[in-house]
Amino acid sequence: VQLQACGGGLVQAGGSLRLSCAASGRTVSVYTIAWFRQAPGMERVFVAGVDRYGGKVHSGSVKGRWTVSRDNTKNIMYLQMSDLKPEETAIYYCGASLLGEVVSASSRYMYWGQGTLVTVSS
Repeated sequence: VQLQACGGGLVQAGGSLRLSCAASGRTVSVYTIAWFRQAPGMERVFVAGVDRYGGKVHSGSVKGRWTVSRDNTKNIMYLQMSDLKPEETAIYYCGASLLGEVVSASSRYMYWGQGTLVTVSS
């Protein structure tokens, strides 16, 4: 499966953005898809994910502010981000896994998009 993330940009603290991850390939709907972010010099960190049945997991740091969703008819996953903070500046990646459940370990995702940069100014 191929993934392409987009929707990043420059936003002021407190603002909102919606990221999209377009997937292509066979049976995309069976994959668990997740968002990760990676700041300069830091590890890739789990943000949110959604499994093939629509079950969602959000990290504690974004729960209540951000929402992950997917549209299997369009093979697109979204990350609606609100109340953005400067420390959330990072490259955001979407990853795909066939393991079923949403997990936070980046090593469990075998396919990755190219990433989209989100910059939050203070």
